[in-house]
Amino acid sequence: MSRVGKKPVAIPSGVTATVEGQVVKVKGPKGALSLVLHGDIEAKVHSGEIKVDPRSETKRARAMWGTYRSLLANIMTGVTKGFERKLEISGVGYRAAVQGKNLQVQLGYSHDISYPIPEGITIATPRPTEIVVTGIDRQKVGHVAAEIRAFRTPEPYKGKGVRYSDEYIFRKEGKKK
Repeated sequence: MSRVGKKPVAIPSGVTATVEGQVVKVKGPKGALSLVLHGDIEAKVHSGEIKVDPRSETKRARAMWGTYRSLLANIMTGVTKGFERKLEISGVGYRAAVQGKNLQVQLGYSHDISYPIPEGITIATPRPTEIVVTGIDRQKVGHVAAEIRAFRTPEPYKGKGVRYSDEYIFRKEGKKK
């Protein structure tokens, strides 16, 4: 039995949720999102909450039960509060700036990297060495942050590169004489 799937997803005030077949549509103050449910899962809206249930007792249905309940909870959080991911840049001459619809990043290569900001994502650079990625879709925010980090992943000797603000870089000792 899924412990996560058993809990209903509460619909906060100011948010409307509808279930049309296998599609759950959620609209809130920050925007609207929809989720297409797996065939083994069904959802019902009643008394200010969404209840997710498996259609059968197969192993696949039980596995999807908790997963889709979590995805629905993330959608509820996204349309009310939104999601944010912070990146830090460390290295001499490494910096980032938002120019129009692009993020310009200098990471020690022979050229600047121009990253087009996707639809539904907001990127801010409060400092030249800090990037803040925000949006209502948790998956999209995480994916954009991972793509930016992948331009120059942190290396273990000096720690230079782009890292998440809550990430710890395990440092290695250099070559000994």
